[in-house]
Amino acid sequence: MTEQDIRSILTISLMASFADGSTSDVERDEIRRVAEGLGAGGVDVAALYQDVLLKRVDLGDAVAGLATPATRQLAYEMAVCICNADGVRSEAERAFLADLAGRLGLDAEASRAHEQQAESIASAPLGAAAAAPGTAAAANMQGTSRASSMSDAQMDKAIVDAAILNGALELLPESLATMAIIPLQMRLVYRIGQSYGYQLDQGHIKDFLATMGVGLTSQYLEQAGRKLLGGLLGAIGGGLLGGLGRQAVSSGMSFASTYALGQVARRYYAGGRTFSTDMLRDAFQQMLGEAKGLQANYVPQMQEQARSLNPAKIMQMVRGG
Repeated sequence: MTEQDIRSILTISLMASFADGSTSDVERDEIRRVAEGLGAGGVDVAALYQDVLLKRVDLGDAVAGLATPATRQLAYEMAVCICNADGVRSEAERAFLADLAGRLGLDAEASRAHEQQAESIASAPLGAAAAAPGTAAAANMQGTSRASSMSDAQMDKAIVDAAILNGALELLPESLATMAIIPLQMRLVYRIGQSYGYQLDQGHIKDFLATMGVGLTSQYLEQAGRKLLGGLLGAIGGGLLGGLGRQAVSSGMSFASTYALGQVARRYYAGGRTFSTDMLRDAFQQMLGEAKGLQANYVPQMQEQARSLNPAKIMQMVRGG
């Protein structure tokens, strides 16, 4: 993959992140932060971000920079995943993807199949299990600390297992494997909140993540961008989940962010949801630093799990199976 290919794919990805025209200020700031942190291999991603934001580049220019069917397909896959990252694809995003697919000259049937698979992952339900015995009556009592239906050991294991799984997904080259990370993070938060007696919906969990500065679109862009710049993302794996990535993603961001989300959710719901925005953000950054220090200890488990994953298994896990 050439530098021009990478520039075009990242430009299209940034365009997809702004396609619906309703990106919040917080999310826009997160996308800018991601762009500034992704510079590698001679590609100035921060400059690409400015070009897209200020409309100094158009979609036709970006598409023209893609020289092969494989890179055109990869650009489309990334755009689809970004437009589905928050679980709701707007009409503006649908129009953007239709325009993009037409310009890329992709097979219409294959494009629809990929979009449906991405939408299925993004819209998977969090779960429908009932609250643990003895906690439901307290579920709406704000500001009172409470105990979890899980023991400390069970809670620790649930958080670490989720972090290892998402770290394993980060090692895989397929874009849809990356997309599964966010729903699995949301499912972990849901499970933790439920153990403390809270029945949560996707809207609450999205707000919880956003309060900590964890944007869904920006998180996917960061995960996929690191893979792309590291030569790990796309058809090089030999098809859908066709092979383990040639190298671990150096940042281990999926392991770290999942671990941090789990630990902060644990504190937040145990404390009766009384944390302020600043407290949540400080706690998340603190746990993120701790998780980055732990990540190296779990690389063998992540690699082993990555080898056992396949599309059907990932879909089953996203759907709570």
